[in-house]
Amino acid sequence: MPVGISELTTSEVQSLDDLRKHLEPVRKTLLAHPLYRAVNTLPRLRLFMRDHVFAVWDFMCLAKRLQRDLTCCEELWTPPQQPSLARFINGVVFGEESDVDSDGYACSHFELYLGGMREAGASTEPAENFIALLRAGIDVRSSLVAVGASEPVQQFVSHTLRMAKQGNTIEVLASFLFGREDLIPEMFSRLLPRWNNSDDARRFAYYVKRHIELDGEDHGPSGLRALAQMAEGDVSAWRCASGAAQSAILARIKLWDGVYERIASLSDLVA
Repeated sequence: MPVGISELTTSEVQSLDDLRKHLEPVRKTLLAHPLYRAVNTLPRLRLFMRDHVFAVWDFMCLAKRLQRDLTCCEELWTPPQQPSLARFINGVVFGEESDVDSDGYACSHFELYLGGMREAGASTEPAENFIALLRAGIDVRSSLVAVGASEPVQQFVSHTLRMAKQGNTIEVLASFLFGREDLIPEMFSRLLPRWNNSDDARRFAYYVKRHIELDGEDHGPSGLRALAQMAEGDVSAWRCASGAAQSAILARIKLWDGVYERIASLSDLVA
């Protein structure tokens, strides 16, 4: 069973409650964004997916940074200092990097998303070329420019990678948790109703439902416990977590603003 809020101490629950209250204004802004309602035709879904796929990719950069910090990834293995934290992040990586697709085959969520794009008729060429450039040793910024990623996408990915490379473990975990795992179920639940029964987006709907299920029932609650365990009673740690979480949510709002502007340029936009 996932480790959740019920297993936290009173002080840990209070610290998380205080953090949530601090984040509530930006969180409400993100969840009320007009983008969710605008992605209601197939052409708009295709455009949304072409941008959003890069956020699917950089999600794993945060996860892998946490896996490096919380487990042993060296050739000469040593036991993790906090096994519960290792269990949390290994569970996330297992679910994200080696889940099963709608046909029961092993598949990363990035590959699952590409499958959804193909089914919906969205071009996967930019995302696939981006991965090919990374494998060839080209840096992320140059690769994004080379494949024609939009400026909002470039800014969002740059923000994510700065955190993954420069943030301390608490900051990365807070960004990952409150900017991704804790938010994704609510964000995606706003997209699902329009596409849940669409023959053109069955794989996209499956991807969305898998994230709602995994993040809402397992990864999110386990992540809250991991953050509380790491921060404990350290006021400075909670302050770092709060700043990183808010920055992550603001970065997502900017991404959604940019994607919405691109979608609004389509002639079939309905208010």
